[in-house]
Amino acid sequence: MIFATNNEGKLRELKSIFGNKNIVSLNEKGIRIEVEEDQDSFYGNASKKAKELFKVVGLPVIADDSGLCINALNGFPGVYTHRFLRDGKTDEQINEAIINRCKNLKDKSAKVVCCLVYYDGEKEIVAESEICGNIILESRGKNGFGFDPVFELNSGKTLAELDSQEKNLCSSRYFAAKKLKLKLNRII
Repeated sequence: MIFATNNEGKLRELKSIFGNKNIVSLNEKGIRIEVEEDQDSFYGNASKKAKELFKVVGLPVIADDSGLCINALNGFPGVYTHRFLRDGKTDEQINEAIINRCKNLKDKSAKVVCCLVYYDGEKEIVAESEICGNIILESRGKNGFGFDPVFELNSGKTLAELDSQEKNLCSSRYFAAKKLKLKLNRII
């Protein structure tokens, strides 16, 4: 299966769940394609990516869309998590913008949502999951990627303070991938 991402962090997470031999990245196949994420839901973006990539490769595809949803900001940034500041911004710049938007909020609760879509040209299988936590006002941790340093779990650790094995057991991508793997095992 092809995993429709160029994000090495997402690829590592999914390979550890499905097994390194079962998932191949776009880069590993020499495919250079970017699908515009212009849908208004995580499912919409993941489904669009899976179907468009399938047209190019003709192989089963797993596509992902995920993001941070801050409750007091009506789910912002949501599907725009990685692009609300426009392209070319670093994770640190995006995290600083998230912190600035949350500084004066009384409620800093948030969730991380991940939607995975498998598409093989006929069947579309969807698995979604979320984890809850809070936005913190100072980045912590060196592991992970994206907003991991500003998303604190109920355990008191940020996603970036967990090693990859710990994160893989509690991330929304992990839970969505486990659901997807179960569904795929039933039909494949």
